[in-house]
Parts: sequence; structure tokens; C-alpha cells
Amino acid sequence: MNRLPDWFKQQIPSAESLDITRKLLCVGVNTVCVEAKCPNSSICFKDYKLTFMILGSTCTRSCRFCAVSKSKDWPLQLDQDEPERIAQSVRSLGISYAVITSVSRDDLADGGAGHFSRTIQAIRRQCPGVFIEVLIPDFQGNQVSLEILARAGADVIAHNLETVSRLYRSLRPEADYSRSLKVLSSLKQLNNAAITKSSLILGFSETSEELTTAMKDLRQAGCDILTLGQYLAPTVNHEPVKQFIRPEEFLRYQDIGYSLGFKSVLSGPLVRSSFKAEEAYRKVCDYGYV
Repeated sequence: MNRLPDWFKQQIPSAESLDITRKLLCVGVNTVCVEAKCPNSSICFKDYKLTFMILGSTCTRSCRFCAVSKSKDWPLQLDQDEPERIAQSVRSLGISYAVITSVSRDDLADGGAGHFSRTIQAIRRQCPGVFIEVLIPDFQGNQVSLEILARAGADVIAHNLETVSRLYRSLRPEADYSRSLKVLSSLKQLNNAAITKSSLILGFSETSEELTTAMKDLRQAGCDILTLGQYLAPTVNHEPVKQFIRPEEFLRYQDIGYSLGFKSVLSGPLVRSSFKAEEAYRKVCDYGYV
């Protein structure tokens, strides 16, 4: 499937959004928006909505759908000054809701949990009042790492299930469906007040029944916020798109999500895990769950 449906038409990146990208690159700050070739960059950057990527820009895993650079040449470097640079960028850009994600770092004993914690602390010091959402890898299920994260003080903790159980072996060979669910349930057990979040990507050949099962599994794990979006292959070398889900079908899945008890659901072709992250968080707050 090479041709995109009409509903994927996007704005041409503005001069302002390109300027933000250049500024961040100049100070050595990565964004998943750029590294993962997100189609929403032109929409989000103009409103200073972006997702910082820590722990470097090289991942130790080989997910078939992800555009982020990958390497098995361990150990990789860890930039100890990165948390402070992230905080400085949050402050200089006037960001009120900071979203922090990372590559997977299986070469680190704690998977990078301590680095996440230091980044959160740096933002808290330099930018009082800023809300913080973190999108974490699974840390290989390391309980100590999850405890570090649960205590770090983020307002939202996200971990993406990404796809249905059947497709994990082919799409996410180093990940595990049950382990990801356990990560989310463990975070709730460690900090019952934490708002947890996850994302599913559609278009890999998953069935409606499989997708509904995954949504039920996420609710069973205590997940509060769910996002669902359409997969777009970053290059011809990545997993090809098997199907394009129509906008009305995304709305149907949104209704299913709310019927299952999710407190906030964003579902649409251009939705990504951090798309309109602040709006999703505010919806949870508005309904009195925080």
C-alpha cells in the first residue's frame, strides 16, 4: 500500500517548526518527532507541543515499525548532561506540558530509569509548575527500575503496548506482550495515584476482535488513557502497511474504549502516543480522577 488515503493530507512544515528543530539539534536535544518521522510535526511544533527523546538517539531493539536508529554494538554512550539540557529547552521554549520518551537501552543495568528520574528532577528544578508525562520502555520488567520511575514524580506514566499479542514475535521480537501489561499494572501497584497511559498502532493486520482484547487487557492492567492511531511505514525497509483504517472505524474503537472504562481515549488516523497529550491529561482531571 503506497498511496495514502485523502484523510492523511498534512500541512507543509512551517518556518517556525523547522526553526525549533534546528535550535534543539544545535543544543544536542533529540525529539522522537524527528527521529521517528512523525507525520504530525508541522501541527505540533507550531504550538510548542513536542516529545523529547532521552538516553541518546540509538535504540538497542529492532522493532519492525520504528524509524529510530538501532544498534547492537553495546555498550552505547550515556550523556550525563542530557537531563539538564532537556530542562533548559523546556524552559527556553516556554513549554507547559513536557513529554519525555526514550529509546530502549537494554545495555544499561536499570534500562535508563535513573536517567528518566534525573530528567524529571531537572525539569522540576528549572521549570516549577510544568506538567510532566513520561513514555517509558519496559526496562525488561526490572522491578527496581519501575520503582525508580514510580517515585520520580511524573504526572503521567505511559508505556506502549503497540500491537496485539499475535504480532509481537514478528514486529517486536525483543519485547513481550505480557511483560508490557505487567509494567503498567506494576506502576499502578507502586503508585496508585499515578495516571497510566498506553498506545496501540493499527494497520498491521490485527483483527477487530484482537484489538478489543488488547484494549480489555490494558484496562485490566489499570491503564487510564488510551491512544489509537494508524501505522505508516517510515521507509520501504520497514514493516509494510497491511490496511488503512477508516476514520469512522477509529471512532468506533474510541466508543469501545470508553465503554471499557478508559478515562480518556484519543482515536484517529493521525493520532500518535503523545499527540494532544496535555488535552488527554486534562480530560482525566476534568472528570475528577486526579
